[in-house]
Amino acid sequence: MSVWDDLTGQAAAIEVFRAAAESSTRTTGGGVVHDTPDSMTHSWLVTGPPGSGRSNLAYAFASALLCRNGGCGVCSDCRQVAARSHPDLAVLATERVIISIEEVRRLVSASQFSPSVARYRVVVIEDADRMQERTSNVLLKALEEPPERTVWILCAPSEADLLPTIRSRVRSVRLRVPSTEDVAALLVKRDGVEPQLAERAARESQSHIGMAHRLATNDEARARRAETLDLALDVRSVGDAVRGAARLLEIAGADAQAITEERDAEERAAALRSLGVEPGQAVPQALRGQIKALEDDQKRRATRSLRDGLDRILTDLLSLFRDILLVQLGAVSDGGADAAQAGAGAPVVDLELVNEAIRPRVLEAAAGNDSSSTLAAMDAIAAARRRIAANVAPALSLEAMLVTLAESSRHAHRTG
Repeated sequence: MSVWDDLTGQAAAIEVFRAAAESSTRTTGGGVVHDTPDSMTHSWLVTGPPGSGRSNLAYAFASALLCRNGGCGVCSDCRQVAARSHPDLAVLATERVIISIEEVRRLVSASQFSPSVARYRVVVIEDADRMQERTSNVLLKALEEPPERTVWILCAPSEADLLPTIRSRVRSVRLRVPSTEDVAALLVKRDGVEPQLAERAARESQSHIGMAHRLATNDEARARRAETLDLALDVRSVGDAVRGAARLLEIAGADAQAITEERDAEERAAALRSLGVEPGQAVPQALRGQIKALEDDQKRRATRSLRDGLDRILTDLLSLFRDILLVQLGAVSDGGADAAQAGAGAPVVDLELVNEAIRPRVLEAAAGNDSSSTLAAMDAIAAARRRIAANVAPALSLEAMLVTLAESSRHAHRTG
């Protein structure tokens, strides 16, 4: 067993980090340590699309550097890294929209200390793309003059999300989107999911490992996703669009609450235990400020979770209209003319539907509309994503999107 075992679909990236960890030190018979700079460097950037496992790979690399056995996955060092409690591991992971300059300053200060028990002090910044320019400049100074035994590991969707000055001082490792088969195999192996359900979850999540896990293990998450697709397919009027936007907000809120509710309760219980407050006991006045700070952080996380939930809904809708477009363009067999053509010996391209579970509805929607209307719908969904990311009121963004879908539907019924 090793820390690399639960990573999937990233063989090339794993090999880079494994080689770096193994060659980071060479011990001679006299116990003298020599670095191998060609393989190991003091700063890394892990990039890849959401769900590709950026942070998982970063922590696996951290374990390999901090573990006395090179990342065995079972020793106390590896368990402490997994719990984010290793004394030589510093982590910055935020649930806010941006990473504050104060958080980075504290992290930079912590990075100056020598390792206490391991060979290195490892600093991980998840979602490094959430740093503003002045915050990035604070980090830049630390990367320009790093302590000898400090290793920085940054995670971001792409290199373009960071300043050029930051990119020039890190070694970048790019992850690819795992295949549906790889993600499904991971769900079966790690979570004990039935193969058929694992394959469906992997496909519908579009190989996003975290979302695939939720869809495979949570009936309510699957039901919410199905309702989202039905709503988009059934919108016919402006009234439908207004009601649909309100319902999408409710679905996103319920999804966000399901994700954060249990975590919030666990954090509050842990905070009360650490402060010596017994269950059911009133919080003393002197400690209420600390509990209030925790609650404020949780509210900010809830806001971020709602935005993430809306983005997941819009991503699912894009997958739906992508499927419809593929059918309209003849890239997916509709079982009719295409099937007859295939029977006659002519080659037919048959790509995979993301939403294979509702194939009849996809085929019906494709037959009742044209590709130009489908492209207009996809443009409207993409515009809604941009608006919500720019802090436009979600309700207005969703209403505008659904009005476009309704117009496309009316056009199809008039021409049909």
